[in-house]
Amino acid sequence: MEEHFLSTPRTARYFTLGTVGAQDLWLVLHGYSNLAARFLERFRPIASAERCIVAPEGLSRFYLTESPSERRVGASWMTREDRLHEIEDYVRYLDAVYTEVRGREDGVTVLGFSQGTATACRWTALSAVRVSRLIIWGGEVPPDLDLGQPVVAERLRAARLTLVYGTSDEYFTPKVVAATEARLKAADVPYELRSYEGGHQIDERVLRDLV
Repeated sequence: MEEHFLSTPRTARYFTLGTVGAQDLWLVLHGYSNLAARFLERFRPIASAERCIVAPEGLSRFYLTESPSERRVGASWMTREDRLHEIEDYVRYLDAVYTEVRGREDGVTVLGFSQGTATACRWTALSAVRVSRLIIWGGEVPPDLDLGQPVVAERLRAARLTLVYGTSDEYFTPKVVAATEARLKAADVPYELRSYEGGHQIDERVLRDLV
């Protein structure tokens, strides 16, 4: 058996709040099994005419339940299967989204939530787009992202990095937070740490404080 690869065009979708081309651009990347439209609703409290909030949707969709009467759908950024091509595909995809919605040329805020944190970090590190602010919420800097590579570390240093977590988050636990902090400190990547009382969710009060 031989494995083969080819690139093929496909249609992706994204949703926006605010005015496309506005000076304050946010790209918000959903977590595993979310859909972009539902995720974007959580950012309505910070929407304004001067801010464009863009929620791209992961390229892989799937049914969340086997029940024929409840065929809810979710999306994912990637799995471990053929992961390097998956990463290349979504980096190109997010580059294309940015090209369509960009306003000013001095950067963009990227917020990744849960599974979307790995996507946000990789896009920041691997894209040609300058990310001026990176918010990692309820997830870690992916362990496979080599912070020892000068280019990767420099890209993360250039982005104003904020780690956000809930004190009762069952995924981004204190142990994972501590490990993430240790990696960032070892690579000399500055960051701000914010916590709130709550679980694995977007907290509106913290979100408003981040604007």
